[in-house]
Amino acid sequence: MSRADIDRFRLRCRQFRWLAIFMVCSVGLLLASMHLIFPALNWAVHGRAMTARDTLTSLIWMTSPALYLFAVWSIGSAMGQLAGGRLIQPVLAAALRKVGLALGLGGLFSVFALTNLLRLVRGGHGGWLYFDVSGMTLGMIGGALFLLGRVIDQAGRVQAELDEMI
Repeated sequence: MSRADIDRFRLRCRQFRWLAIFMVCSVGLLLASMHLIFPALNWAVHGRAMTARDTLTSLIWMTSPALYLFAVWSIGSAMGQLAGGRLIQPVLAAALRKVGLALGLGGLFSVFALTNLLRLVRGGHGGWLYFDVSGMTLGMIGGALFLLGRVIDQAGRVQAELDEMI
């Protein structure tokens, strides 16, 4: 790669990092507003406080999106490290593991835990599984990314060992 290609790559990484920061902040603010800030304002203005059950319900609904936002944050962090000149292999391996874990846990939570926890908290009825295709897809992709991160880590260790032999 030429120096111009490397500079262009680093510029794109910086731009993507800022895009990730914007997304995490804006979507995080919307989530916090919907589930925490507006209910608190409702309590302050109208005197209607959220019950413990309402608060717990909001936290349950926020869990998967929070994990997905952590995945986006991890990607942005990796892009920032690459823009700063760090080596691709260790940054990529760590980012794949973090993103994979966050997406996998978020997907598993949305499919298996969300409806069951809401049923426990609200005392309601419902199915044992939530047929959430996007959650299932993100869970599978997350698992694959986590495994790929481990493979890249292992490849880096093998490469370092081979370099020592030569």
